[in-house]
Amino acid sequence: MLQILLTGGDGFIGRNLKEAWRNRYSVVYPKSSELDLLDGGAVEQFVASHRFDVVIHAATWNATTTSTKDLSRVFENNCRIFFNLERAKNSYGRLISFGSGAEYDRASMEPLTPEDRFSCHIPTDSYGFSKYVIARMIERSSSACNLRLFAVFGAHEDWRIRFISNACCRALFNLPITIRQNRRFDYMHVGDLAMIVGWFIEHTPHHASYNVCTSRPIDLLTLAEIVLEVSAKHLPIQVAEEGSGLEYSGDNSRLLAEMGCFSFADVKSRIEELYNWYEARKDSIDPSLL
Repeated sequence: MLQILLTGGDGFIGRNLKEAWRNRYSVVYPKSSELDLLDGGAVEQFVASHRFDVVIHAATWNATTTSTKDLSRVFENNCRIFFNLERAKNSYGRLISFGSGAEYDRASMEPLTPEDRFSCHIPTDSYGFSKYVIARMIERSSSACNLRLFAVFGAHEDWRIRFISNACCRALFNLPITIRQNRRFDYMHVGDLAMIVGWFIEHTPHHASYNVCTSRPIDLLTLAEIVLEVSAKHLPIQVAEEGSGLEYSGDNSRLLAEMGCFSFADVKSRIEELYNWYEARKDSIDPSLL
């Protein structure tokens, strides 16, 4: 059984990967109290003592409105964590790092952005810039791969701020669904991500970076309507700003060519599954935080 180091194991993506791979890989996912990823010496010693086949880097220093992390350290800490792992590369097989569509610069990216648009714009935000720098480093590596994520949804995400989960929870408590602006996003279910990453664990990719997305962008208003349909609720949908804003989507042609074929999950069925997941955990949700 392959030995996997998973960073960020307590985060949204990490928790879903652990569940999906429970019987497939031997996954080690140290807590921050067990391994400080900002401590280069500790990372080097930990990796050397285990000899992992693959490192899956899902940890990120992404300060949000609900986070207690220091916003001023987003760039430095994201880069430091990655370079600490990359520096220990002689002690493991391969590194698979989760990048972001933000690497293309969210303020200027085009719909269905292909990988060859990378470096056409330098991200102006700290998070996107950190991911950009990491992606540039991976381009020069022979043992690392960058999987650029766009909009991933599913169980365990922060329902206070993540749109689909927030909409499900608002419907659950008979609250209106709120939308800042009706933008289009390339949403992918986290279960699909787990299968795609599994493919990369077991195969050697031919490129340094891949857009990992559906290439089927969907607008937030349509998603809100799907939530109301699966919840059988008749609630208002409130849109604060007119217009549609910039689309956040990627071209997945390189990914599909590499994998041969892959069928993404139906969004409606996955939203229904997610709504039922929250319904079973309704007592753990504080509606005042929605």
